[in-house]
Amino acid sequence: MPKIDVQEQLFFELLGKSMSLEELEALLPVAKAELDEKPDMSIPAQERTLKIELNDTNRPDLWSTAGLARQLRTYLSGTTHMYPFFSAEGNLQKAKYTINVDASVQEVRPYISAFVVSGKPISDAMLRDAIQTQEKLCWNFGRKRKSVSMGLYRINLISWPVTYHAVDPLKASFAPLGFESVMNLETILNEHPKGKEYGHILKGNKRYPLLSDSKGHILSFPPIINSNDIGAVKVGDTDLLVEFTGTDMVSVALSASIVACDFADVGYTVEPVAVNYSFDTPFGKMQVYPYYFQLPTTVDVAKASALLGKSISTDKAREALARMGVESEIHGQFVKAWPPFYRNDFLHQVDLIEDIMIGIGMDQFESEKPQDFTIGRLTPIEQFSRLAKNIMVGLGFQEMIYNYLGSRRDFIEKMCLSDEGVIRIANPMTENYEYVRPSILPSLLQSESVSAKAVYPHKIFEIGKVAFIDHSTNTHTNTRQRLGFLSAHGTADFNEAANIVSVLTYYLGIPYEVIPAEDSRFIPGRQAQLMLNGKSVGVFGEVHPAVLENWDITMPCVAGEFDLECILQERK
Repeated sequence: MPKIDVQEQLFFELLGKSMSLEELEALLPVAKAELDEKPDMSIPAQERTLKIELNDTNRPDLWSTAGLARQLRTYLSGTTHMYPFFSAEGNLQKAKYTINVDASVQEVRPYISAFVVSGKPISDAMLRDAIQTQEKLCWNFGRKRKSVSMGLYRINLISWPVTYHAVDPLKASFAPLGFESVMNLETILNEHPKGKEYGHILKGNKRYPLLSDSKGHILSFPPIINSNDIGAVKVGDTDLLVEFTGTDMVSVALSASIVACDFADVGYTVEPVAVNYSFDTPFGKMQVYPYYFQLPTTVDVAKASALLGKSISTDKAREALARMGVESEIHGQFVKAWPPFYRNDFLHQVDLIEDIMIGIGMDQFESEKPQDFTIGRLTPIEQFSRLAKNIMVGLGFQEMIYNYLGSRRDFIEKMCLSDEGVIRIANPMTENYEYVRPSILPSLLQSESVSAKAVYPHKIFEIGKVAFIDHSTNTHTNTRQRLGFLSAHGTADFNEAANIVSVLTYYLGIPYEVIPAEDSRFIPGRQAQLMLNGKSVGVFGEVHPAVLENWDITMPCVAGEFDLECILQERK
């Protein structure tokens, strides 16, 4: 969960009142936050830092001093704050600043949003908070800069309009932040610390994105690093350009909205920036940022009352939403709500019901003890799984436990399979946890690949979940309980695998037959399907040499995998 450092004096100024740490701790749950570490009270208030942990990854607007103070201030006052500088569909603000987006970035990093702040010199506390916001927003919400990155620039050094385009990495050069020497983009990726850290985002592209002004001066090389002059913001700078680039337009737009509201709350004037695209986008070819794109959500107050176990009127629901910063209207027994400028987490009316609950106050809900007497017991599949586990242990196998998430390379490419039917996570934090495993065998082979120095034979198994796409279900996915085993030693062959299956099925009490299988993970002619009542419930055989080579395994292996849920169903 995100943790932020909050400069105490700035925070209470933005909150509009001072309070003790005990009072603050009692208030923080409103923002799903808690005090992670108390400051040293012997230090002057202007130097003290509050360490706060945020427990909601759906609220990136809270990951800054201004954002957290805004939520708590709104809750205490019960009034929402308007930001007049936002554009909306059919009502775009006039903008004197323009960014032109060239079609060359469409396949690399297509989207950009921006705004300008002015009005007063940036203080040390605000600059530190802006840098912290940049880090937290781009690391957590922006998936380590892959989907969103942020840059700050001194506007007095910029000649408008600005152009966002892609260039040959060997033909564009500038001095990156923290360096005096000029480097081309490829050298920056290889030698600059930020290039080494984030260069993988752009690897494989023939051209890299660049932000430059009308005179050809380079602002930045997103999402890697700013320039050492225009992009070197310092305490005392008064007018700044704030921009965001990324691969997801909604995330890029929301990030600009969040940070614009933060600067406005601190007292800056926010001026819009027009972005002109040379290609179609989800928001059209021209947009003015900050931009309000969120859609309203409607909640049935009767359903909210039933879900929360407390009778709630429409007026009470609207008042509670206002304390959470949400504008709403009453329509009979329904309340229609518009997300705040800086939020985009209303996916369902349950999200609104949660805000109603927090807005009313958790102390308004009386705790109740459960009235029903229940006895916990194992499910039939769990009982069956334990029986299978005991059999495998009796056969000399060691039980393993693995993660259900992994990489495409491990689950698909190394196993010589296609990705058809495999579940891919839309917004993974890292490519190492991008896919839900469709089989237990990759996990077992991964263990074997690092066990070459252990005494043979190696006999391991796991009973666990796998999942795959199944459009016949409500969720379009299917999760199954499976048993997978692997045996590795110099004489491992099909006969051994068949013996293991024979003993396992005997003690499970299931009649079975085998037929030839055609599975690319196993050697042709040395593999079989396990059939039960005419239905295939698993496969076993000698692991294909190509698969073993992909895992750097030099010892012959036999393996098998069976659907325990299907076996249990057919066994009945």
